[in-house]
Amino acid sequence: MTSRYSGAADWSELFENSAESGSGSRTWSRSVVSFGSKNRAIGVSAKNQQITHAHNTVSNFKRFHGRAFNDPFVQKEKEKLSYDLVPMKNGGVGVKVMYMDEEHIFSVEQISAMLLTKLKETAESNLKKPVTDCVISVPSFFTDAERRSVLDAAQIVGLNCLRLMNDMTAVALNYGIYKQDLPAPEEKPRIVVFVDMGHSAFQVSACAFNKSKLKVLGTAFDPFLGGRNFDGKLVDYFCAEIKAKYKLDPKSKVRALLRLYQECEKLKKLMSSNSTDIPLNIECFMNDTDVSGKMNRSQFEELCADLLQRIEMPLLSLMEQTQLKVEDVTAVEIVGGATRIPAVKERIAKFFGKDVSTTLNADEAIARGCALQCAILSPAFKVREFSVTDATPFPISLLWNTEAEDTEGVHEVFSRNHAAPFSKVLTFYRKGPFELEAFYSDPNGVPYPESKIGRYVIQNVAAQKDGEKSKVKVKVRVNTHGIFSVSTASMVEPVKSEDNEDVGVETELETQDQMPAENSSDKNNQQENSEAGTQSQVQTDGQQTSQSPPSSEPPSEENKIPDVKKTSEKKGDQPPEAKKPKIKVKNVELPIEANLVWQLGKDLLNMYIETEGKMIMQDKLEKERNDAKNAVEEYVYDFRDKLCGPYEKFVCEKDLQGFSALLTETEGWLYEEGEDEAKQVYVDKLEDLKKLGTPIEMRYHEAEERPKLLEELGHRLQYYAAIAGEFRNKDEKYIHIDEMEMMKVEKCVSEVIEWMNNAVSAQAKKSLDQDPAVRSFEIKAKLQELNNVCEPIVTQPKPKVDSPKEENPLSEQGDYKTEDMGEDDKSADMPQQNAVFIFRLFSVILCSVMLPPE
Repeated sequence: MTSRYSGAADWSELFENSAESGSGSRTWSRSVVSFGSKNRAIGVSAKNQQITHAHNTVSNFKRFHGRAFNDPFVQKEKEKLSYDLVPMKNGGVGVKVMYMDEEHIFSVEQISAMLLTKLKETAESNLKKPVTDCVISVPSFFTDAERRSVLDAAQIVGLNCLRLMNDMTAVALNYGIYKQDLPAPEEKPRIVVFVDMGHSAFQVSACAFNKSKLKVLGTAFDPFLGGRNFDGKLVDYFCAEIKAKYKLDPKSKVRALLRLYQECEKLKKLMSSNSTDIPLNIECFMNDTDVSGKMNRSQFEELCADLLQRIEMPLLSLMEQTQLKVEDVTAVEIVGGATRIPAVKERIAKFFGKDVSTTLNADEAIARGCALQCAILSPAFKVREFSVTDATPFPISLLWNTEAEDTEGVHEVFSRNHAAPFSKVLTFYRKGPFELEAFYSDPNGVPYPESKIGRYVIQNVAAQKDGEKSKVKVKVRVNTHGIFSVSTASMVEPVKSEDNEDVGVETELETQDQMPAENSSDKNNQQENSEAGTQSQVQTDGQQTSQSPPSSEPPSEENKIPDVKKTSEKKGDQPPEAKKPKIKVKNVELPIEANLVWQLGKDLLNMYIETEGKMIMQDKLEKERNDAKNAVEEYVYDFRDKLCGPYEKFVCEKDLQGFSALLTETEGWLYEEGEDEAKQVYVDKLEDLKKLGTPIEMRYHEAEERPKLLEELGHRLQYYAAIAGEFRNKDEKYIHIDEMEMMKVEKCVSEVIEWMNNAVSAQAKKSLDQDPAVRSFEIKAKLQELNNVCEPIVTQPKPKVDSPKEENPLSEQGDYKTEDMGEDDKSADMPQQNAVFIFRLFSVILCSVMLPPE
């Protein structure tokens, strides 16, 4: 995964709001944004402020994407929130908070963008590289409007979302890509059912696995059944008990209610692993009153009986959609924190008649699936080939007006659980512009109040020159994000071609059955996938996909593709027909005007991008200010402790008293008038402290390092002096070195010994609370100088002597030695005496170094 993708590994953390969510490592504690007077807090730091700053801390907002403020779901959720929801100018949901001591209203897209900003910064901090692309997971039941809203949130942060991945598809990818025992492509697929109950929703899906391939067969869900519903049951129970026992109403105070929710969530987790009575105790709950209660698992299951009954409905729906039997299911994998509730697990296992499997990480399953999708999309990583075919959760139909204007044509272009991504080409015959309306065929099965997806106007359509209707090809598709669109439209025009002229157009055979009459039937206004009785192929998102509907969907009589074999057999009995003329045509691209149910305008989106940029800069400045303040505080506490410890010997009594007083004064200033100062004030204050503290710190470190460095220098002097002595003794190892070169070594050694002797003598006269006479960097420099001069000389290799083959090399060597040893130079005795002197001097210096000063 490259840096531009690796940040995407955990983008799915954005869209789940519970500590028990199984959809990736998406925890409630992370999907929180808190607003303060100076900056924003995002993630865990925001979660910690949820009780103390309840009105300015935003959470549980995922489901507000793409919804209007007057949506019944939004109005119902509004009553349960600690922060205020208000309508936006475009009718969307806004969040009213106090930020920078001013009232601000942020859209849901902006709040989600803030979380993405935090995740982007975290990824870039770890990777040390910019992150620009990502993969985001969303619930499989999200509609087009909700998905477009999420994409807008990513765009606000400057992220390119490569794919909006359905939660359950990500889980399936995480499960299948590691499996080595999947059946071959031609064999019967392995059917696995995945069940996810997170904080706010219950999702199930059935997937067929073959080697290097997965196909989502179907999905079902209950968007309003999750861990928070079980929490709500406990909160209602204890609210009633506290009201009866202590005469207190927790719902009258937001902070008390939030504390009760936190304790009930903990109680629920404890009951999942213990069947005995579990106590609930909250100190100073309301009016300085401590409250307590208890509950066991059997009571909890009885309390949540109605919720447990709802588990079976999505499972039944899934089996009906996919026409599967319980026996066909090989395994049932569960993810999501709420599936840890024993009763939930038992209901699922009972329905399928087999034990559920927990091989996947319940808290990271979807995040890992998104990370794998990132790796697949990245050109920098070699990943095992694995094809993913998703499913369309809701059936989608198209509506259009016919030429008669009093009737309408309707066609379901994508049935429920149709393969996605997928494209289809529809053919219309029109004399002018016309309009298409896309909508969900089954509004009751969509958890969204608006069934319309959008209106698409095909423009610039004109009749042919002879007055006949023009053929218009319209391409509709469900893309990788699961979003429907009318992607392209083109008008087919006949072209007059001259001899030897290549006009670069396509050729069609003019057949009678190709052109349906306008007045036959409304459904004849379009032809799906085929114009001349043969299936065509379109390139869809990098994979070749057929335009024809799945084989499980029987085509209508009007749209059936004729059997080419049978037609040719019948024609074989008839006399040959005359060769039909070829007609050259060209496709003229037509503009499409799209009016979608939910889409942020370009100007509004640009304004959000600018606002987010300003808030990011403000957060950065505030972080730098806090870091500067913390640096002063840390220096005060750290240095004060060391003055009473290791630094005590290295400061005189007078300086110690003065510096201690300054540290105490600075500490008091930090918590009084210096609590909220500018960054530069803290920087200056730290510099003032360091003027007194740095010399003390330097003396301590010098006293630690100086003896070690002097010892190392002494060893090197002894080493080079020994080599000089061996040279003068005519040792064979160094006899090849030039005498002038060796004299340089002896001179350097002598000079360094003299410098070292003087430095040690000067340092011995200094006390520990005085600045040292010789610094560590000076000793290091002298050591480096010694090595630079001596090391190249003493490590010179022996020259190679090429001897004639007929001569004895031993005799030459003997002659060479005799010649050298025959020289009589009185100066050779002097270096030997110098070497003896050097050894003795070194011993004296070394002893003085090791003795501490008095």
